[in-house]
Amino acid sequence: MLRSLFLCLGGKGMTRNMELLAPAGSLETLKAVILAGADAVYFGGPVFGARAHAKNLNREEIMEAIDFGHLHGKKLFLTVNTLLKEEEINEALPAYLLPFYEQGLDAVIVQDFGVLSLIKRQFPDLPIHTSTQMAVMGAAGAAFLKQAGASRIVLSRELSLSEIRTIRDEAAIELEGFVHGALCYSCSGQCLFSSMLGKRSGNRGRCAQPCRLPYAVVDANGENVSRKAQAYPLSPKDLCAIDLLPALFESGISSFKIEGRMKQTQYAAGVVAIYRKYMDLYQKGGKEGYHVEEDDWKRLLSLGSRSGFTTGYYTKRNGPDMITFVKPSHEKSDASQDALPAEKKQGVWGRLQVKKDLPTALTVTFLDVSATVLGAVPRIAQSRPVTKDVLRQKLHKTGNTPFAFETLEIELEDGLFLSMTEINALRRQALDAVTEQYLSRFRRSAPEQEENEAAAPARASGKEPFFLTASAEKEEQIAPLLQEKAIARLYVDSGVFARADTVEKLAALHKKTKAAGKQLFYILPVLFRGSMAAFYHAIVQNLPVDGFLVKSYDALGFLLQEGIKPARMRLDHNLYTWSNQSRQAFLSYGIGGDTVPLELNRAELKRRSNVGSEMLLYGRLPLMTSAQCLKKNVRQCDHVTEWHAIKDRYGISFPVKNDCNACYNVIYNSVPLHLFSVLEELRSLGIASARLAFTTESGAQVKTVLEALALPPQEKTQMTYGHYKRGVE
Repeated sequence: MLRSLFLCLGGKGMTRNMELLAPAGSLETLKAVILAGADAVYFGGPVFGARAHAKNLNREEIMEAIDFGHLHGKKLFLTVNTLLKEEEINEALPAYLLPFYEQGLDAVIVQDFGVLSLIKRQFPDLPIHTSTQMAVMGAAGAAFLKQAGASRIVLSRELSLSEIRTIRDEAAIELEGFVHGALCYSCSGQCLFSSMLGKRSGNRGRCAQPCRLPYAVVDANGENVSRKAQAYPLSPKDLCAIDLLPALFESGISSFKIEGRMKQTQYAAGVVAIYRKYMDLYQKGGKEGYHVEEDDWKRLLSLGSRSGFTTGYYTKRNGPDMITFVKPSHEKSDASQDALPAEKKQGVWGRLQVKKDLPTALTVTFLDVSATVLGAVPRIAQSRPVTKDVLRQKLHKTGNTPFAFETLEIELEDGLFLSMTEINALRRQALDAVTEQYLSRFRRSAPEQEENEAAAPARASGKEPFFLTASAEKEEQIAPLLQEKAIARLYVDSGVFARADTVEKLAALHKKTKAAGKQLFYILPVLFRGSMAAFYHAIVQNLPVDGFLVKSYDALGFLLQEGIKPARMRLDHNLYTWSNQSRQAFLSYGIGGDTVPLELNRAELKRRSNVGSEMLLYGRLPLMTSAQCLKKNVRQCDHVTEWHAIKDRYGISFPVKNDCNACYNVIYNSVPLHLFSVLEELRSLGIASARLAFTTESGAQVKTVLEALALPPQEKTQMTYGHYKRGVE
């Protein structure tokens, strides 16, 4: 009994099917996972994909893959899920996508909001799936991206079943979630660790995986609080949610995604085959009696894992049992070398007519499509006339085509002759014809290209007003910032005040900032989950602030839903505006300004319109934002916000804040960004304001930085230019 598996379970009337979505890092893997039972495949091309070190598919292979998938009734999704630079997005991207669009590509997966905007405008009937790199954690973020043109949200991996259910109920958009494979320690799209250490940006598909390296966890006094058995505190186990398939579907996920574009073909096909088995089991009988056999669990483990599996965040907020601690490598057994699935030919119906004085005719029908081709006129046989058995034998040799005759009717008049060459040519032409006729339904014509509205952005005149701002993550940092006359705007992080004191303390602070002639902006949490939305819904209209600094699509969507004027919002650096296209896509909502992304270099900033943009001038840059908690995982959770650090194998320490207001960790760079020496150059680029971002500093250290507008001479080596001089690959 199918029960009600194909009906929406509370999702505002949407009909939902279950889709098994498989990874492919090569054409071989793509074909193998389709034959193993995938309903759809996602893959990268030669550029713009978040797995730049995978083999990936070239242009010709992508064209072949699209047709292969469609002939087998599957969908093909291309990853365009990196951030694009100014010189890439306007010309290279449309030209790259056009042939795949015309061939019938089913969807693209994107991270860059500018890419989403451009594709929506230039390829309006090409479905867009937002990447997990967009870190959508709430209904407001999903609704915002739906309004912007997304047809599917690939959810953040950090969500629980109940949070997914809320997104389904309130956003009414198709949802995709990961069910198997590697997990990132950081929230996807919020990691600059690899980028800052060696220019290999995860936002460009080149992550060097520093999370898989050993670290010691130390407290605020520098004392090691982790044990030898906790040497890899940033290395999550692999996800395996096969037990949760019924619960995930009933929570709202329609597409079940397997991670693994860097994995071997045997791994991808093997995992797909097992998940196919249990998705079919669930669709046939429902959740009653749903059970994963022990042999299949062993099979999944043999294909590869990191210290076993975890069900991830679906059933818990975080915890040490989700971390490998001792074995960060991906281990597999010899079972992962099993034979790949053989291709199952698609059945076709055929009818051959061989009659005197008439061209030979072969009709082939595939699904709802028929094609008839005419061949040679048969000749009178001189000795051995052709027989039905010979014709049947030759026509059944369909070779490398995806077809096999299930039914073949033959009308043959006696005494006629056809050569084997003529029969083979007829078969080949007929199968080619039905293939082209069937695939023609997926083909598109090149859309008429509109003028790019972001092609000629506003440029700085060099006379724009310029001012300094500052942000505080500790309460003791606020007083010296209020006293500094050069600071025109103060940003206060959501973690500075206890949640219960937020309105009262902000009211008092707002009076002080007004008296000092400054603006007060409130920084909403980086991970703005549903619980955060519920809390701020009750107070946001009463928050006595001049504006908000927004770090996520969820917070942005929430403020818009709450009726906060867009002009009162500013985007922080992690709502990425690498290109003018991306800036324009955001600013078209009337948003008051953005923050220059941290990974652009000086030359790239010159090509970017920076009018109205703010740039970080000083401060420790956030390298990771994680729903995990180092303090909880190596010690215990006491719900007290405090600072720790991780120390790498070279003895370098990276500060870590556990924000108990919003329950997440932020790992900061070992040394602060320091761009005071290029301040005038920044102004010449049209930067509107520069921010001093205070994180670990005491009140006294804040005063030191403000008084000198430079680090003390003895600390000159303890600084970085970030990516301003080097950029990323």
